[in-house]
Amino acid sequence: MSRVSFGVFLPFHTFDGSFSLLRDAVLECERLGYDSVHLDDHLMYGATPVLECWTKLSAFAAVTTKIRLGTTVLCSSFRNPALLAKMASTLDVVSNGRLDLGIGAGVQEDEHEAYGFAFPKPVERIERLKETAIILKKMWTEEKATYAGNHYRIADAFCVPKPVQKPHPPLTIGGAGEKLTLRVQAELADRVDWGYLPTLEDYRRKLRALRDCCGAVGRDIGEIELSAWLGGQLFIAKSQNELDAAIGRWKSLAFHLMISRG
Repeated sequence: MSRVSFGVFLPFHTFDGSFSLLRDAVLECERLGYDSVHLDDHLMYGATPVLECWTKLSAFAAVTTKIRLGTTVLCSSFRNPALLAKMASTLDVVSNGRLDLGIGAGVQEDEHEAYGFAFPKPVERIERLKETAIILKKMWTEEKATYAGNHYRIADAFCVPKPVQKPHPPLTIGGAGEKLTLRVQAELADRVDWGYLPTLEDYRRKLRALRDCCGAVGRDIGEIELSAWLGGQLFIAKSQNELDAAIGRWKSLAFHLMISRG
């Protein structure tokens, strides 16, 4: 059985724009032995304070030594693919090979419009996501990369130095659309992220769909690392009595918080 790794997702809205609070959370995750931390990628959320994802990730590369640094997930339309390949390669060098790059097609139309980014129909956004993934891998692995797609083009682009990780940093492709996105994941993803799925059967359905897409493109699904979000609370105990006590304490606390906030 493959080793299971545990990562912590640190959404921007949890820290209210406080870099020091977020930095302390990342350092604590490293101290506790988690495998990775992951940041989301938003430029605005109404008037909520938001620190830009890649700048934070770069800062964390300088203050950590072991924990892997990931994005769950970058919006592919926010950064030119070739520039992103260079940014990712640089961060992998700076962090000594600790980058987990996740990328998706983008979902929030309001921030695209506010910042002047085009927000085309889903089919075009996913086409752009696919071309981005192709360019990333070409620039990370080829001496000089050339590519001409419908949306992006590069010509003899050098990405030197190359990433520390070989053949390249693991590429997570996020999204759960079974008609389009899972096909891109089957072709190009090293890891998939389907976000939070409410039931085990929902996860099984995505898994069957991904397996079908892999068959259609001639790829072994075993080459793709799977991920799952743990929703709610996770309790680990040595006995049933200890588990019941932990759950009871949490229920009491949750009830107290409901009353105090009411």
